[in-house]
Amino acid sequence: MTAPSLAPRRSALTRLSFAVALALGAAGAQAQSLVELYEAARGYDTTLQSARAQYDASLAKADQAKAGLRPQAGLGAGANWTNSRNDVTDTGRTSNSQNVTLSASQPLYRPVNRYNDEQGQLSVEIARAQLEAAEQDLMVRTAQAYFDVLAAQDTLTFVQAQKTAVAEQLAAAKRNFEVGTSTVTDSREAQARYDLVLAQEIAASNDLLVKKLALDQLVGRSGASPKPLAAPVNLPAVQPASAEAWVEQALTQHPAVRQADKAFEIAEVEVQKAQAGHKPTLDLVGQYQVARGPNSNFPTAGNVRTNNASVGLQFNLPLYAGNAIENRVREALALVEKSRADRETALRNISQAIRSAYFGVVSGTSQVKALEAAEASSQSALDANKLGYQVGVRINIDVLNAQSQLFQTKRDLAVARYNVLVGQLRLKQAGGVLKADDLQPVNALLK
Repeated sequence: MTAPSLAPRRSALTRLSFAVALALGAAGAQAQSLVELYEAARGYDTTLQSARAQYDASLAKADQAKAGLRPQAGLGAGANWTNSRNDVTDTGRTSNSQNVTLSASQPLYRPVNRYNDEQGQLSVEIARAQLEAAEQDLMVRTAQAYFDVLAAQDTLTFVQAQKTAVAEQLAAAKRNFEVGTSTVTDSREAQARYDLVLAQEIAASNDLLVKKLALDQLVGRSGASPKPLAAPVNLPAVQPASAEAWVEQALTQHPAVRQADKAFEIAEVEVQKAQAGHKPTLDLVGQYQVARGPNSNFPTAGNVRTNNASVGLQFNLPLYAGNAIENRVREALALVEKSRADRETALRNISQAIRSAYFGVVSGTSQVKALEAAEASSQSALDANKLGYQVGVRINIDVLNAQSQLFQTKRDLAVARYNVLVGQLRLKQAGGVLKADDLQPVNALLK
């Protein structure tokens, strides 16, 4: 009995590989580094663009608040036409008048306006922290998409290498069966394992295509091609080597903490602004008017021109507003307590995220070391099983299992390395200290 021919399967895989190559395009021929693709993403990512626009809007809004402290000026003009008639005397008169008024005012004491300006500046700080957080998030998303592509490429490479090894084992099993030194079971087991690897290759090819499309979407390029890690891989150590040190560092530098701090300050200023509703206001006002019209004292004199100028102080003191001010103060005080609770929530969430990220990196680093040892052991086990199969003390399934274990270990090791690199960036993001320069050490590990 002979095993089924491999020609149809090989033809199908050839067509699939060709289709994948066409989909990826020739643009990926020149590989890009992590820093290159991050710079491309900075100019394309809409989430970051939204944060930048919000920051610009906050700057403009803060300038609007300053307007309440600056002088105001206005120009007004008017024209009237009047026709009057006396039915008793059967006489009428028509007159017209024009006037131009220039008015100006300068706030001298308006505490509410001053508090509005202070809140505007604090809002700018919040927007700046939000923009910084968006930039950090983009760095991590770019690194994740970058290494997702590399992991998918490695998976496809290892599956194809496993397919080659299984094909060799299948050919050997067929030869041994034909000469009568092995049973048909060996051939069928090798054929089943080969069919399984073909299915895995199809899945790996599709996963690579999807991961590349995701990276292209993020960076705004067609056919982005990440550079692989250079061998040997020496992963950088985590510094500082203490979760508590990361937490302590984040309490003053994390964008979310700064946002919570500024939001709390805004709430406190809001209390002062509400209390200022009881306070008086004082403005310096001035006006200059030029008018032309009939003189009421001398109706027959025709139109005359008059100039009026005035400068003075305008004082206003609220006496009673239906308890609106008192209730506004109570509302502001409650919002201060809410801001205090929100700030504490942010601190707790950040502390938890930092500890999780830190121990994830530490565990991942240990896992990489364990998998490196497992890779060497799996290779030795495969060599031993191949030798045992040749001398007849091992069967074909033993070799196939050893091959599968070796390539699975290689895939796990590659993924573990990528996870450690991305995990270190996530740790810095959780600590609020991730900068664009932190991508350079990762970039240095690439070919």
